Amino acid sequence: MIDELDLAFEDRADKGRHRRGARRKKSSGGSGRGKTVAALLVTLLMLGLLGGGVWYGFDRVQNLLATPDYEGGGTGEVVVQVNSGETATDIGNTLVEAGVIKSTKAFTNEARNNSRSQNIQPGFYQLRLEMSAATALALLLDLENKISNRVTIPEGRTAKQIYQALAEATDIPAEEFAAAAQDPLALGVPDWWLTRTDGQQVTASAEGFLFPDTYDLDPDSTAPEIIRLMVDRFLTVTGDMQYAEQVQAERGGISPYEALIVASLAQAEAGIAEDLAKVARVAYNRVYSDDFQCSCLQFDVTVNYYWELTGKATKASKDMTREELYDESNPYSTHAHAGLPPTPINNPGKAALEGSVNPPDEDWVFFVAIDKEGRSAFATTVDEHDANIAIARQNGVL
Repeated sequence: MIDELDLAFEDRADKGRHRRGARRKKSSGGSGRGKTVAALLVTLLMLGLLGGGVWYGFDRVQNLLATPDYEGGGTGEVVVQVNSGETATDIGNTLVEAGVIKSTKAFTNEARNNSRSQNIQPGFYQLRLEMSAATALALLLDLENKISNRVTIPEGRTAKQIYQALAEATDIPAEEFAAAAQDPLALGVPDWWLTRTDGQQVTASAEGFLFPDTYDLDPDSTAPEIIRLMVDRFLTVTGDMQYAEQVQAERGGISPYEALIVASLAQAEAGIAEDLAKVARVAYNRVYSDDFQCSCLQFDVTVNYYWELTGKATKASKDMTREELYDESNPYSTHAHAGLPPTPINNPGKAALEGSVNPPDEDWVFFVAIDKEGRSAFATTVDEHDANIAIARQNGVL
Protein backbone atom coordinates (compact mmCIF):
# COMPACT_ATOMS: atom_id res chain seq x y z
CA MET A 1 0.00 0.00 0.00
CA ILE A 2 2.93 2.34 0.69
CA ASP A 3 4.29 1.57 -2.76
CA GLU A 4 0.96 2.52 -4.36
CA LEU A 5 0.91 5.91 -2.57
CA ASP A 6 4.48 6.64 -3.61
CA LEU A 7 3.72 5.82 -7.25
CA ALA A 8 0.59 7.99 -7.25
CA PHE A 9 2.56 10.93 -5.89
CA GLU A 10 5.32 10.55 -8.50
CA ASP A 11 2.74 10.32 -11.28
CA ARG A 12 1.01 13.52 -10.21
CA ALA A 13 4.35 15.35 -9.84
CA ASP A 14 5.42 14.35 -13.35
CA LYS A 15 2.16 15.57 -14.85
CA GLY A 16 2.59 18.89 -13.03
CA ARG A 17 6.08 19.37 -14.51
CA HIS A 18 4.76 18.72 -17.99
CA ARG A 19 2.02 21.30 -17.58
CA ARG A 20 4.39 23.96 -16.20
CA GLY A 21 6.81 23.34 -19.03
CA ALA A 22 4.07 23.87 -21.60
CA ARG A 23 3.02 27.14 -19.94
CA ARG A 24 6.59 28.49 -19.99
CA LYS A 25 6.86 27.89 -23.67
CA LYS A 26 3.77 30.03 -24.21
CA SER A 27 4.85 32.87 -21.82
CA SER A 28 6.90 36.00 -22.71
CA GLY A 29 7.74 39.49 -21.24
CA GLY A 30 6.66 41.07 -17.90
CA SER A 31 3.20 39.55 -17.93
CA GLY A 32 4.99 36.23 -17.98
CA ARG A 33 6.81 37.10 -14.76
CA GLY A 34 3.48 37.83 -13.03
CA LYS A 35 2.06 34.55 -14.21
CA THR A 36 5.20 32.81 -13.03
CA VAL A 37 4.83 34.23 -9.53
CA ALA A 38 1.15 33.28 -9.46
CA ALA A 39 1.97 29.83 -10.74
CA LEU A 40 4.64 29.44 -8.09
CA LEU A 41 2.17 30.34 -5.34
CA VAL A 42 -0.36 27.89 -6.71
CA THR A 43 2.31 25.20 -6.96
CA LEU A 44 3.43 25.73 -3.37
CA LEU A 45 -0.18 25.54 -2.24
CA MET A 46 -0.71 22.30 -4.17
CA LEU A 47 2.48 20.76 -2.78
CA GLY A 48 1.31 21.65 0.71
CA LEU A 49 -2.04 19.95 0.08
CA LEU A 50 -0.35 16.93 -1.48
CA GLY A 51 2.10 16.71 1.38
CA GLY A 52 -0.73 16.70 3.87
CA GLY A 53 -2.44 13.95 1.91
CA VAL A 54 0.69 11.82 1.90
CA TRP A 55 1.17 12.21 5.63
CA TYR A 56 -2.48 11.37 6.18
CA GLY A 57 -2.04 8.24 4.03
CA PHE A 58 1.15 7.27 5.87
CA ASP A 59 -0.64 7.56 9.18
CA ARG A 60 -3.36 5.19 7.89
CA VAL A 61 -0.70 2.69 6.72
CA GLN A 62 0.94 2.79 10.13
CA ASN A 63 -2.40 1.95 11.73
CA LEU A 64 -2.90 -0.95 9.32
CA LEU A 65 0.59 -2.33 9.97
CA ALA A 66 0.34 -2.13 13.77
CA THR A 67 -0.19 -5.52 15.49
CA PRO A 68 -3.67 -5.68 17.05
CA ASP A 69 -3.45 -6.39 20.77
CA TYR A 70 -5.54 -5.88 23.87
CA GLU A 71 -4.19 -3.99 26.85
CA GLY A 72 -4.19 -5.16 30.44
CA GLY A 73 -4.97 -8.40 32.22
CA GLY A 74 -8.40 -9.14 30.77
CA THR A 75 -11.67 -10.06 32.44
CA GLY A 76 -13.77 -13.13 33.16
CA GLU A 77 -12.53 -16.71 32.81
CA VAL A 78 -12.01 -19.15 29.97
CA VAL A 79 -10.36 -22.58 29.70
CA VAL A 80 -8.10 -23.25 26.71
CA GLN A 81 -6.23 -26.37 25.67
CA VAL A 82 -2.64 -26.57 24.45
CA ASN A 83 -1.98 -29.79 22.55
CA SER A 84 1.32 -31.61 22.36
CA GLY A 85 3.52 -30.48 19.47
CA GLU A 86 1.69 -27.21 18.81
CA THR A 87 3.64 -24.19 17.55
CA ALA A 88 3.30 -20.62 18.85
CA THR A 89 1.10 -19.92 15.84
CA ASP A 90 -1.16 -22.87 16.70
CA ILE A 91 -1.48 -21.69 20.29
CA GLY A 92 -2.08 -18.12 19.16
CA ASN A 93 -4.89 -19.24 16.86
CA THR A 94 -6.51 -21.11 19.74
CA LEU A 95 -6.28 -18.04 21.98
CA VAL A 96 -7.83 -15.81 19.31
CA GLU A 97 -10.71 -18.25 18.75
CA ALA A 98 -11.33 -18.36 22.52
CA GLY A 99 -11.41 -14.57 22.75
CA VAL A 100 -8.31 -14.41 24.94
CA ILE A 101 -6.09 -12.28 22.66
CA LYS A 102 -6.76 -9.98 19.72
CA SER A 103 -4.34 -11.41 17.13
CA THR A 104 -2.11 -14.42 16.58
CA LYS A 105 0.72 -12.13 15.46
CA ALA A 106 0.77 -10.37 18.83
CA PHE A 107 1.25 -13.74 20.54
CA THR A 108 3.91 -15.03 18.14
CA ASN A 109 5.84 -11.75 18.53
CA GLU A 110 5.82 -12.16 22.32
CA ALA A 111 6.78 -15.84 22.05
CA ARG A 112 9.65 -15.01 19.68
CA ASN A 113 11.07 -12.55 22.19
CA ASN A 114 10.73 -14.90 25.16
CA SER A 115 13.04 -17.93 25.20
CA ARG A 116 10.87 -19.58 27.87
CA SER A 117 7.95 -19.83 25.44
CA GLN A 118 9.28 -23.23 24.36
CA ASN A 119 8.48 -24.47 27.89
CA ILE A 120 4.70 -24.23 27.47
CA GLN A 121 3.32 -27.64 28.45
CA PRO A 122 0.35 -29.42 26.90
CA GLY A 123 -2.82 -29.30 28.93
CA PHE A 124 -5.72 -27.08 29.93
CA TYR A 125 -5.21 -23.57 31.28
CA GLN A 126 -7.42 -21.09 33.13
CA LEU A 127 -7.06 -17.74 31.32
CA ARG A 128 -9.09 -14.51 30.94
CA LEU A 129 -10.86 -12.85 28.04
CA GLU A 130 -9.39 -9.89 26.10
CA MET A 131 -5.97 -9.80 27.71
CA SER A 132 -2.70 -8.67 26.17
CA ALA A 133 -0.63 -11.27 24.36
CA ALA A 134 2.22 -10.72 26.82
CA THR A 135 -0.07 -11.46 29.77
CA ALA A 136 -1.51 -14.55 28.07
CA LEU A 137 1.99 -15.91 27.46
CA ALA A 138 2.97 -15.27 31.07
CA LEU A 139 -0.07 -17.18 32.34
CA LEU A 140 0.66 -20.14 30.05
CA LEU A 141 4.18 -20.28 31.46
CA ASP A 142 2.89 -20.22 35.04
CA LEU A 143 1.90 -23.78 35.96
CA GLU A 144 -0.40 -22.47 38.69
CA ASN A 145 -2.83 -21.66 35.87
CA LYS A 146 -2.65 -25.22 34.51
CA ILE A 147 -5.68 -27.30 35.38
CA SER A 148 -4.36 -30.59 36.72
CA ASN A 149 -6.53 -33.15 34.97
CA ARG A 150 -3.66 -35.18 33.54
CA VAL A 151 -3.82 -38.94 33.95
CA THR A 152 -1.29 -41.53 32.84
CA ILE A 153 -2.54 -45.04 32.07
CA PRO A 154 0.39 -47.51 32.07
CA GLU A 155 0.58 -50.42 29.65
CA GLY A 156 -1.14 -53.59 30.77
CA ARG A 157 -3.81 -52.09 33.01
CA THR A 158 -7.19 -53.80 32.90
CA ALA A 159 -10.31 -51.85 32.02
CA LYS A 160 -11.44 -52.09 35.63
CA GLN A 161 -8.16 -50.59 36.84
CA ILE A 162 -8.42 -47.84 34.22
CA TYR A 163 -11.92 -46.87 35.34
CA GLN A 164 -10.63 -46.46 38.88
CA ALA A 165 -7.66 -44.34 37.75
CA LEU A 166 -9.95 -42.11 35.69
CA ALA A 167 -12.32 -41.76 38.63
CA GLU A 168 -9.48 -40.56 40.86
CA ALA A 169 -8.37 -38.02 38.23
CA THR A 170 -11.81 -36.63 37.43
CA ASP A 171 -14.10 -37.27 40.43
CA ILE A 172 -16.44 -39.10 38.05
CA PRO A 173 -17.50 -42.43 39.61
CA ALA A 174 -15.78 -45.50 38.18
CA GLU A 175 -19.21 -47.00 37.56
CA GLU A 176 -19.93 -44.28 35.00
CA PHE A 177 -16.81 -45.20 33.02
CA ALA A 178 -17.76 -48.88 33.17
CA ALA A 179 -21.25 -48.05 31.91
CA ALA A 180 -19.84 -45.88 29.11
CA ALA A 181 -17.62 -48.75 27.93
CA GLN A 182 -20.32 -51.42 27.68
CA ASP A 183 -20.68 -51.31 23.88
CA PRO A 184 -17.39 -51.05 21.94
CA LEU A 185 -19.26 -50.47 18.67
CA ALA A 186 -20.98 -47.41 20.16
CA LEU A 187 -17.52 -46.14 21.13
CA GLY A 188 -16.43 -46.17 17.50
CA VAL A 189 -14.71 -49.58 17.29
CA PRO A 190 -15.37 -50.88 13.75
CA ASP A 191 -17.35 -54.11 13.69
CA TRP A 192 -14.58 -55.92 11.80
CA TRP A 193 -12.41 -55.65 14.91
CA LEU A 194 -14.83 -57.88 16.79
CA THR A 195 -14.38 -60.96 14.63
CA ARG A 196 -12.50 -64.21 15.27
CA THR A 197 -11.34 -66.98 12.98
CA ASP A 198 -10.59 -69.52 15.73
CA GLY A 199 -14.18 -70.72 16.05
CA GLN A 200 -14.80 -68.97 19.38
CA GLN A 201 -17.70 -66.61 19.91
CA VAL A 202 -16.78 -62.94 20.34
CA THR A 203 -17.51 -61.43 23.74
CA ALA A 204 -18.18 -57.72 23.29
CA SER A 205 -15.84 -55.78 25.57
CA ALA A 206 -13.88 -52.53 25.60
CA GLU A 207 -10.94 -54.46 27.06
CA GLY A 208 -7.93 -54.05 24.80
CA PHE A 209 -9.27 -50.90 23.09
CA LEU A 210 -8.46 -48.41 25.88
CA PHE A 211 -5.02 -47.32 24.74
CA PRO A 212 -2.47 -46.73 27.54
CA ASP A 213 -1.07 -43.20 27.33
CA THR A 214 -0.94 -39.84 29.12
CA TYR A 215 -4.15 -37.87 28.68
CA ASP A 216 -4.87 -34.22 29.43
CA LEU A 217 -8.57 -34.32 30.16
CA ASP A 218 -10.95 -31.45 29.59
CA PRO A 219 -12.37 -30.55 33.04
CA ASP A 220 -15.85 -30.59 31.51
CA SER A 221 -15.53 -33.99 29.82
CA THR A 222 -18.05 -36.72 30.58
CA ALA A 223 -17.25 -40.39 31.14
CA PRO A 224 -18.38 -41.39 27.61
CA GLU A 225 -16.23 -38.64 26.07
CA ILE A 226 -13.13 -39.78 27.97
CA ILE A 227 -13.63 -43.43 27.06
CA ARG A 228 -14.10 -42.45 23.40
CA LEU A 229 -10.89 -40.43 23.60
CA MET A 230 -8.98 -43.56 24.66
CA VAL A 231 -10.62 -45.68 21.97
CA ASP A 232 -9.82 -43.02 19.37
CA ARG A 233 -6.18 -43.11 20.46
CA PHE A 234 -6.15 -46.91 20.05
CA LEU A 235 -7.64 -46.65 16.55
CA THR A 236 -5.15 -43.93 15.61
CA VAL A 237 -2.11 -45.87 16.86
CA THR A 238 -3.13 -49.18 15.28
CA GLY A 239 -4.16 -47.38 12.09
CA ASP A 240 -0.80 -45.60 11.81
CA MET A 241 1.09 -48.86 12.29
CA GLN A 242 -1.31 -50.70 9.94
CA TYR A 243 -1.82 -53.28 12.63
CA ALA A 244 -4.78 -55.09 11.09
CA GLU A 245 -3.16 -55.23 7.66
CA GLN A 246 0.09 -56.58 9.11
CA VAL A 247 -1.69 -59.25 11.14
CA GLN A 248 -3.60 -60.49 8.12
CA ALA A 249 -0.42 -60.52 6.02
CA GLU A 250 1.96 -62.02 8.58
CA ARG A 251 0.02 -64.18 11.02
CA GLY A 252 -1.46 -66.88 8.82
CA GLY A 253 -5.08 -65.80 8.68
CA ILE A 254 -5.86 -65.14 12.32
CA SER A 255 -7.97 -62.05 12.98
CA PRO A 256 -6.63 -58.73 14.32
CA TYR A 257 -8.75 -59.31 17.44
CA GLU A 258 -6.97 -62.59 18.17
CA ALA A 259 -3.61 -60.86 17.73
CA LEU A 260 -4.81 -58.16 20.14
CA ILE A 261 -5.58 -60.88 22.69
CA VAL A 262 -2.06 -62.28 22.23
CA ALA A 263 -0.61 -58.77 22.69
CA SER A 264 -2.46 -58.48 26.00
CA LEU A 265 -1.13 -61.88 27.12
CA ALA A 266 2.42 -60.85 26.28
CA GLN A 267 1.92 -57.55 28.10
CA ALA A 268 0.83 -59.43 31.22
CA GLU A 269 3.53 -62.12 31.17
CA ALA A 270 6.68 -60.37 29.91
CA GLY A 271 8.80 -58.86 32.65
CA ILE A 272 10.86 -56.69 30.29
CA ALA A 273 10.08 -55.05 26.95
CA GLU A 274 12.57 -57.25 25.09
CA ASP A 275 10.49 -60.34 25.95
CA LEU A 276 7.13 -59.08 24.67
CA ALA A 277 7.51 -60.53 21.16
CA LYS A 278 9.02 -63.74 22.57
CA VAL A 279 6.03 -64.37 24.84
CA ALA A 280 3.74 -63.69 21.89
CA ARG A 281 5.60 -66.37 19.95
CA VAL A 282 5.02 -68.88 22.75
CA ALA A 283 1.30 -68.04 22.77
CA TYR A 284 0.99 -68.53 19.02
CA ASN A 285 2.92 -71.80 19.15
CA ARG A 286 0.81 -73.22 21.97
CA VAL A 287 -2.55 -72.32 20.41
CA TYR A 288 -2.04 -72.54 16.67
CA SER A 289 0.89 -74.89 15.90
CA ASP A 290 -0.41 -78.21 17.28
CA ASP A 291 2.99 -78.58 18.95
CA PHE A 292 1.64 -78.21 22.48
CA GLN A 293 -0.71 -80.50 24.40
CA CYS A 294 -4.40 -79.70 23.93
CA SER A 295 -3.55 -76.30 22.37
CA CYS A 296 -3.96 -74.85 25.85
CA LEU A 297 -2.13 -71.68 26.79
CA GLN A 298 -1.90 -72.59 30.48
CA PHE A 299 -1.22 -68.95 31.45
CA ASP A 300 -2.08 -68.28 35.09
CA VAL A 301 -2.67 -64.57 34.40
CA THR A 302 -5.93 -65.36 32.62
CA VAL A 303 -7.31 -67.00 35.76
CA ASN A 304 -6.45 -63.91 37.77
CA TYR A 305 -8.10 -61.68 35.17
CA TYR A 306 -11.43 -63.40 35.62
CA TRP A 307 -11.14 -63.21 39.39
CA GLU A 308 -10.54 -59.46 39.18
CA LEU A 309 -13.39 -59.08 36.68
CA THR A 310 -15.80 -60.78 39.06
CA GLY A 311 -14.60 -59.05 42.22
CA LYS A 312 -12.57 -61.92 43.60
CA ALA A 313 -9.09 -61.46 45.11
CA THR A 314 -6.20 -62.39 42.81
CA LYS A 315 -3.30 -64.64 43.77
CA ALA A 316 0.32 -65.28 42.90
CA SER A 317 0.78 -68.34 40.70
CA LYS A 318 2.51 -70.26 43.50
CA ASP A 319 -0.59 -69.84 45.68
CA MET A 320 -3.10 -71.13 43.11
CA THR A 321 -4.44 -74.63 43.59
CA ARG A 322 -4.88 -77.12 40.77
CA GLU A 323 -8.65 -76.93 41.25
CA GLU A 324 -8.54 -73.17 40.75
CA LEU A 325 -6.34 -73.39 37.68
CA TYR A 326 -8.51 -76.05 36.04
CA ASP A 327 -11.88 -74.61 37.06
CA GLU A 328 -14.08 -75.14 33.99
CA SER A 329 -16.61 -72.58 35.23
CA ASN A 330 -13.97 -69.93 34.71
CA PRO A 331 -14.22 -68.98 31.00
CA TYR A 332 -10.79 -67.40 31.19
CA SER A 333 -9.05 -70.50 32.51
CA THR A 334 -6.55 -71.33 29.78
CA HIS A 335 -5.74 -74.52 31.66
CA ALA A 336 -9.29 -75.85 31.47
CA HIS A 337 -10.15 -74.44 28.03
CA ALA A 338 -8.24 -74.72 24.77
CA GLY A 339 -7.32 -71.72 22.65
CA LEU A 340 -7.29 -68.04 23.45
CA PRO A 341 -9.44 -66.47 26.20
CA PRO A 342 -12.73 -64.75 25.31
CA THR A 343 -11.25 -61.23 25.27
CA PRO A 344 -7.97 -59.42 25.81
CA ILE A 345 -7.02 -59.49 29.48
CA ASN A 346 -5.67 -55.93 29.63
CA ASN A 347 -4.89 -52.96 27.40
CA PRO A 348 -1.50 -53.50 25.74
CA GLY A 349 0.87 -50.76 24.65
CA LYS A 350 2.41 -50.21 21.24
CA ALA A 351 5.48 -52.40 21.89
CA ALA A 352 3.27 -55.36 22.79
CA LEU A 353 1.14 -54.75 19.70
CA GLU A 354 4.27 -54.73 17.54
CA GLY A 355 5.46 -57.95 19.20
CA SER A 356 2.18 -59.68 18.42
CA VAL A 357 2.60 -58.81 14.73
CA ASN A 358 6.26 -59.77 14.32
CA PRO A 359 7.31 -62.38 16.90
CA PRO A 360 10.64 -64.17 16.39
CA ASP A 361 10.55 -67.28 14.21
CA GLU A 362 11.21 -69.84 16.95
CA ASP A 363 9.65 -73.12 18.16
CA TRP A 364 9.43 -72.08 21.83
CA VAL A 365 6.51 -73.41 23.85
CA PHE A 366 7.89 -72.76 27.35
CA PHE A 367 9.18 -69.73 29.24
CA VAL A 368 9.94 -68.85 32.84
CA ALA A 369 11.20 -65.72 34.61
CA ILE A 370 14.79 -66.37 35.64
CA ASP A 371 15.91 -63.21 37.46
CA LYS A 372 14.53 -60.43 39.63
CA GLU A 373 14.75 -57.94 36.74
CA GLY A 374 11.96 -59.89 35.05
CA ARG A 375 13.98 -61.45 32.25
CA SER A 376 12.61 -64.78 30.98
CA ALA A 377 14.27 -67.84 29.43
CA PHE A 378 12.54 -69.61 26.53
CA ALA A 379 12.63 -73.28 25.61
CA THR A 380 11.37 -75.78 23.07
CA THR A 381 11.69 -79.01 25.10
CA VAL A 382 10.71 -79.99 28.62
CA ASP A 383 14.36 -80.68 29.49
CA GLU A 384 15.38 -77.17 28.42
CA HIS A 385 12.51 -75.73 30.40
CA ASP A 386 13.46 -77.71 33.53
CA ALA A 387 17.02 -76.34 33.24
CA ASN A 388 15.64 -72.80 33.08
CA ILE A 389 13.46 -73.46 36.13
CA ALA A 390 16.60 -74.54 38.00
CA ILE A 391 18.22 -71.21 37.11
CA ALA A 392 15.16 -69.34 38.35
CA ARG A 393 15.29 -71.16 41.67
CA GLN A 394 18.99 -70.51 42.00
CA ASN A 395 18.31 -66.78 41.48
CA GLY A 396 15.56 -66.79 44.10
CA VAL A 397 12.73 -66.16 41.62
CA LEU A 398 10.85 -69.44 42.26
